[in-house]
Amino acid sequence: MAPMPDRTRPSPISALLLWTGIALCVVGLAVHRLWEELPFPRAFEHGLLALLALAAAWPLQRWLQWSRAASLGVVWLLALAVFSGPMPLLATALLMATAIALGSLLLRGAIALPIGLAMIAGTLGWLLSLPIHHRTVHVIACITVVAWRRRAILETARATWQQFDAGVRASPGAATGAILLLGLASTAAWLPTMQSDDVAYHLGLPAQLQATARYAMDAHLQVWALAPWNGDVLQGVVQVLAGGEARGALNALWLLIAAGAMHALAGALGGDATRRWWAVALMASLPLTMHLAAGMQTELVAMAWLPALAWLVLRNADASSPRTLLAGALLFGALCGLKPMHGVVALPLLAWAAWRHRARLPWRVLPVGALLAAIVGGSSYVHAWALTGNPLLPLFNGFFRSPFFAPRDFSDPRWNGGVDADVLWDITFDTGRYFEAYPGGFGFVLVAMLGAWLLALHDRRTRGLALVAGIGLLLTLLPLQYARYLQPTLVLLLPALVVAWPRVRHGAIAFWGVCVLNLAFASNANWMLRTGALKRDIANPTRDETLFLRYAPERLLASRLPHDDALVLVLPGNYGALAELGQRGRNVSWYSPQWEAEFARVDADPSGKAWAALLQRKRLGHVILDTRKTSAALRAGLAIANARMADQAGDSQRWSLPVEATP
Repeated sequence: MAPMPDRTRPSPISALLLWTGIALCVVGLAVHRLWEELPFPRAFEHGLLALLALAAAWPLQRWLQWSRAASLGVVWLLALAVFSGPMPLLATALLMATAIALGSLLLRGAIALPIGLAMIAGTLGWLLSLPIHHRTVHVIACITVVAWRRRAILETARATWQQFDAGVRASPGAATGAILLLGLASTAAWLPTMQSDDVAYHLGLPAQLQATARYAMDAHLQVWALAPWNGDVLQGVVQVLAGGEARGALNALWLLIAAGAMHALAGALGGDATRRWWAVALMASLPLTMHLAAGMQTELVAMAWLPALAWLVLRNADASSPRTLLAGALLFGALCGLKPMHGVVALPLLAWAAWRHRARLPWRVLPVGALLAAIVGGSSYVHAWALTGNPLLPLFNGFFRSPFFAPRDFSDPRWNGGVDADVLWDITFDTGRYFEAYPGGFGFVLVAMLGAWLLALHDRRTRGLALVAGIGLLLTLLPLQYARYLQPTLVLLLPALVVAWPRVRHGAIAFWGVCVLNLAFASNANWMLRTGALKRDIANPTRDETLFLRYAPERLLASRLPHDDALVLVLPGNYGALAELGQRGRNVSWYSPQWEAEFARVDADPSGKAWAALLQRKRLGHVILDTRKTSAALRAGLAIANARMADQAGDSQRWSLPVEATP
């Protein structure tokens, strides 16, 4: 039975705290003159997209008598199929069905989906080096599992739809707002992969699985090759199934899981139907939600798995059963297999679970759960330790001293300013100091909802989650003050904030005002979105060339490489490396310390002879360079090696060497 809504009259102190947070946010906007940073064209575009989505949903409401929220959901899904492609959408649907089939072996209901995805990622992580990742193999495996568990899948789909429909009927206005904001966040998933870390690193694993049916794990060419990979493994699965890049469709699935977790968490805390949709809307409105949907960073996946783990802790029915404990172990292991930090911030959740269910813990199952978590999250660490001597390469290499990286601890001094009293204020209004973004690009929840946070800590229903999320935020901030890393624990906090939000006069207006403010600054979290990438994508829905030419010309050149298997050297430009080239690619950035040292050596010879000797000795067939950053030494070396300019995209060029210089 759903908990009864709390209709008690709020105290004057509650109202004061609520409006104090809102007032502080207004003061911050004024003091930092953030209206000067507002991306006006982009904000208007989001409003126009919202109106177009509502207009497109109207016929479904009128003729099929669907709810507005359900109609909007269908419209956003169709738009995703147009802009991300039908095959990626089908591949993601097949992966989703397979995950539900496997996850429902432990727990029934919507929670089976994130559990099943954790199972798949944790299993395939141990099999990456085997040449078994053919499209046919994956398709047959998925269809077999789906056929075997078809009843459980249909049961889960039916129950999830019924819950969604009941939630919409209970609060249609809030549901419409939430689905509208969730769809707007998903528009970033329409873009092809162009963010720096994705192009230089994350694309490597999916691209190699598609091209060679195995992952080479070569830390010589990419120092992050053995970093925790659970998120990239699932990207690899959908890319193999789709026969091409499928990042956008899978990211939309992660957004959907995160939204479901928000709705369920708010309900578990005692929130009524409206507050549950508020949690979804607030999560969707965060600028970093849109930013993460445009890329392959682990924080988007953690936004789904971390709240799902919290829901397991909060649920009362069978909360201490062995199956629930094993499901929690799977999710915790999956988080560890995303990034060590995600495992660290989940530790307070585990401590809370142990305390909350201390009287009924199935102690005999704990060793099995620990083993399961190690299996699901440990594959990258074991491979890295065995192949390089550092399970966290390149992190903590001052201790492990792997020969694949300098014997020092990897760190980025840009984000090591330390934690001070106003760090949350600065992250909100001076975001560029804590993330590659513009002011306001983190959103305004930490300041605007400060009063609600204090109320959540006071409310018995929400105190546990608010405290755990607060500790998670602190654990994230202490080692590195990088705003993007805060996103999963901030999302974890949101259900507590909306449930504790007092029922004051105009309180709903204030809440939706925060959501609209977040959305207005959403493009400030990503320079490509701020400069009109989404508009360009809408203008060319079936072609990525226009976007690549503007934002990722090296990817355009890579897509037009001849099929000669010749090695490709990527020189610093928009990107330090092209991970999609796999074993064929070489780069001279810090991603490959040996090649970086070679680059420094040959570029110091102004005659170009050292460059020519390197190109011929390493049997390089192509060189991708940026004309704005090309040295005279390199140009001389290319001339000596008889290279010719074979392709160009913007400021990027591909030079090809004579056939006799290649293998």
